[in-house]
Amino acid sequence: MNIKQVEDKCFMHTYKRGELIVKKAKNQFVWDEKGVKYLDFMSGISVCNVGHCNNAVIKAMKVQLDKFVHVSNLYYAPAQIRLGREIAKRAFPGAKVFFSNSGAEANECAIKLARKWGMQNPSKKGSRYEIICFINSFHGRTMATISATGQKKFHEYLKPLQEGFVFAEINNINSVEKLINDKTVAVMIEPIQGESGVIPCDKMFLKELRNVCDKKNLLLIFDEIQCGVGRTGKFYAFENYDVEPDIVTMAKSLANGFPLGATVGGKRCAESFIYGDHGSTFGGNPVACAASLAVLKIINSKFLNNSVKIAKYFYEKLEILKRKYKIIKEIRGLGLMIGVDLAVNGNNIVNYCLNRGLIINCTNNTVVRLLPPLTITKKDVDCAIKILDEALAHVV
Repeated sequence: MNIKQVEDKCFMHTYKRGELIVKKAKNQFVWDEKGVKYLDFMSGISVCNVGHCNNAVIKAMKVQLDKFVHVSNLYYAPAQIRLGREIAKRAFPGAKVFFSNSGAEANECAIKLARKWGMQNPSKKGSRYEIICFINSFHGRTMATISATGQKKFHEYLKPLQEGFVFAEINNINSVEKLINDKTVAVMIEPIQGESGVIPCDKMFLKELRNVCDKKNLLLIFDEIQCGVGRTGKFYAFENYDVEPDIVTMAKSLANGFPLGATVGGKRCAESFIYGDHGSTFGGNPVACAASLAVLKIINSKFLNNSVKIAKYFYEKLEILKRKYKIIKEIRGLGLMIGVDLAVNGNNIVNYCLNRGLIINCTNNTVVRLLPPLTITKKDVDCAIKILDEALAHVV
């Protein structure tokens, strides 16, 4: 049997895979089993932000592997402690960290932390537990995070969902205020909705959201699983908005491909967790933390400034395509998190680009999503634009 037949026979059919069988990857490139080279403008869905098999990251992992792989969270692992300090000092005053293995786990931790804080800071009618989320949001695949996700297509066959989640409209502060009651404890939002089609929040909306949370004594949670760790041109996406959340979650690119999630709580709520309230066997794995420390050294201000320049160049080139092809409705995003909204289904464009050596993605049926490594060059952008141009012409 070939690899596809083995997968079909032995795996649950949860993934609709493309035709690509990956043999190796390096920097912004991927090679298939036949040796064909591809320009990767997905980076593992915003995971390998500093490029595939980054030399510094691999070296740091190997050094840690030679020391130890796992000792459990019953003991101190120096790489984990160092990473926690680095992440906290980049966040906000009083920040403290909990490490997990994934974005869903990081968000699950944020939900638990908010509800524990709600017990300690009740309304006149008792404990608060309800979290306001947003239509078209995506927060993960666990039962709590799928219940917090505002897309019905992810809820099919999973009901009854967990209670305590209600949904407002992004960039509509009135819709948020209407949902606040004595049970409300927090508002949870992606600064840029990723899975629903790369939809950024308005800066004024997030400022208003911060003000409402302060006025009503609610926690503000930012889910930066996809848009964090430099993706928007800042280490934290919230830095673009001049708004500090009470809790921020990260994962995906935090260890550049090695499983690692982080929940960062601020001084209002970080002390709510005490011994036994939460835990993880593998969360904060020393090898993953060593990789993440290397990532953080790479993503400095010079590195981010360059990614912003490349992003600006990319948007300029995409706008030329927009003027050329009427099927492009809108180009939106922040930094190198870009969505090209089409008037047609985007899957044919994705497949055409793959056949021409460019890896991209379509989300929400009509939005071509572009999440290249932050290490790309103008030459890479030109190559991607050329292939996209051909793909759009082919569709038209």
